[in-house]
Amino acid sequence: MRDYFIGLMSGTSSDGVDAALVEFTPAPRLHSSHFLPYAPALRAHILEFAAGQYHGDAIDELGSLDTELGKLFANAALALINKAGITASDVCAIGSHGQTVRHRPDTPQPFTLQIADPNIIASRSGIITVADFRRRDVALGGQGAPLVPAFHHAVFADHEETRAVVNIGGIANITVLPAGDAMVSGFDTGPGNVLMDLWSREHLHKPHDANGEFAASGRIDTGVLKELLADDYFSRAIPKSTGREHFNQAWLSGRLANKKLPAVDVMATLCELTARSISDAVVQHAQGAKRVLLCGGGAHNTHLRKRLIAHLQSCTVVSTEVFGIPPDWVEAAAFAWLARETLAGRAGNLPAATGANQPAVLGAVYHA
Repeated sequence: MRDYFIGLMSGTSSDGVDAALVEFTPAPRLHSSHFLPYAPALRAHILEFAAGQYHGDAIDELGSLDTELGKLFANAALALINKAGITASDVCAIGSHGQTVRHRPDTPQPFTLQIADPNIIASRSGIITVADFRRRDVALGGQGAPLVPAFHHAVFADHEETRAVVNIGGIANITVLPAGDAMVSGFDTGPGNVLMDLWSREHLHKPHDANGEFAASGRIDTGVLKELLADDYFSRAIPKSTGREHFNQAWLSGRLANKKLPAVDVMATLCELTARSISDAVVQHAQGAKRVLLCGGGAHNTHLRKRLIAHLQSCTVVSTEVFGIPPDWVEAAAFAWLARETLAGRAGNLPAATGANQPAVLGAVYHA
């Protein structure tokens, strides 16, 4: 049997299921990929539910969404298998991140919740499924995020060169990969695409600002940028993580109240907020980094990339594709890798990145 694993992922942007088929012999390699978009009505429902806007009984709604997403995640895995020209029996396991609907690691009763019923994924695919990766880390005092740094270390580290891997999804996160044997670390830097996408839907009536063209045509308001960067999340000690629970429409509206800025200048300023918060994190925590590897949807934002290059002139900023994995598939590939680690009985978290009090085998195993 080939050493195939499937990773299934839907991130903060909640736009659909990323499915990655990864082969691990002799080294991790993306074999095939597939994207299954959410229908607009489902995406709107997920975002409303995650924001606490319920259409009826919250528990009934949660159960229904969990089931619906379980079916979609299973369909994504089956479509990927068909696309790759293999059979389910060729796949060792599926690693499913699920869809985050709430992330509260800093409350008196900390928790994180991802849905997409893995029982359905395992039953429909006929493949062992590993899921619920984050809650074990939270149980050990961690943030439950980010979990990708261990995978970044396995795939992108270089013994001779300090590197930083920056994933720009709805929320952006960084992994610091020091040269030699120094400790790997990582954390969420703050908003990636989430605020820009909110502004794009409101003012462009589009899901995102393609290539950052709208932002590029505006003017950065340095006063507003300073106010946005004054949010205490950016100065909080690491490890730390965040999500839509913090950086959302209410957060943005509150900080733009009584500001008379053209919409295009707001977009330029939001893009700069993402660029500055990421670059500040690189400068502060990845000192001596020679290379910054970009992944996630934000890696395709041409203007954002230019702003990052402007702030990180001592580093070479490149896509992860240069190192073998296209930027859109790194996170899904990471959950394929995490499933493999779980079945092998190996820890999947890095306490330096999540704040957990010990490394741990992550996730629960659902047999087909």
